[in-house]
Amino acid sequence: MIWVAFLSLLSTSSLVQGMTDVERLELRYEAEDMFYHAYNAYMSNAWPADELMPLSCRGRFRGREPNRGDIDDAMGNFSLTLIDSLDMLVVLGDLEEFEASVKKVINTVSFDSDIVVSVFETNIRIVGGLLSGHVLAELVQAKQKGMSWYRGELLNMAIDCGTRLLPAFNSTTGLPYPRVNLRTGLQGVNSIQLTCTACAGSMILEFAALSRLSGEKIFEEKASKAMDVLWSARHRQSNLVGNVLNVNTGDWVRRDSGVGAGIDSYYEYVAKAYVLLGEDKYLERWNSHYSAVMKYLGSGPLMMDVHMHRPTTNSKHFVDALGAFWPGLQVLMGDLKPAIEQHEVLYQIMK
Repeated sequence: MIWVAFLSLLSTSSLVQGMTDVERLELRYEAEDMFYHAYNAYMSNAWPADELMPLSCRGRFRGREPNRGDIDDAMGNFSLTLIDSLDMLVVLGDLEEFEASVKKVINTVSFDSDIVVSVFETNIRIVGGLLSGHVLAELVQAKQKGMSWYRGELLNMAIDCGTRLLPAFNSTTGLPYPRVNLRTGLQGVNSIQLTCTACAGSMILEFAALSRLSGEKIFEEKASKAMDVLWSARHRQSNLVGNVLNVNTGDWVRRDSGVGAGIDSYYEYVAKAYVLLGEDKYLERWNSHYSAVMKYLGSGPLMMDVHMHRPTTNSKHFVDALGAFWPGLQVLMGDLKPAIEQHEVLYQIMK
């Protein structure tokens, strides 16, 4: 019955027409309004804190509010939301606010704090945000639309932050520890030896860009080594990876394999590493992983997790929201038909 229901949903998709220009513009302006609603609320009520607490309309600083556990490790008292928003300001053409916000980041943010942070979150949001801000600042400057004073300050901050994350790679295998102290490195956190595949495999884009913009090779070398270790750790018969492994032994602790939480961005970074760096090894790995995922997870209407070593057996009977990125990645890599089908299924579920 489930199959019949989903197939009936998919059959109606052929009747759907493409969006008109008016509809696309409406969605564009809606997205812009949503961004400014959040951004202006943060800047008015929370900055320079990392996050806005929506009920109290106050900023959340590490150490000042009750601890929420691992979720707080995304924060480091480094104006996380502002740095994470810089590139969107340029996308929206708000160059005046972008320039003002870059100055705020340069003048107020420091990474010299005795705070334990998530290596994954700090990399994708802080290092990534600073790098994209730097590239866009130079673009704005080159087009003579502002930023005439800019001299690479955001890149220097990215180097500083990236350098503070480097101790995480001091494991036996080269896989990064999941946590690091911004001031003391692994001191006090090296007992946390289990990491998810996504955390260990989502460093190469930012660290490779950081190396190539700064000339410091070590960042790309460390992230590339981690990607090599994960590739070697795949199950050789199924070509699937598991969910959690030990950074010092390289042994899998959780062998369930899917495209959702714990693995999602690893596949994304394998694909995008080829797009960004043009290295054939990443395309070859993507093709191997993708064939395996579609063979073992893509046979039904939903991408259900399987055991990496017994890929014909489901490891759980539900899907998580983080797997919703998969159709977008399929489009990026050119496989449109299954992307459209999977997107329609997810859309009908959420609708």
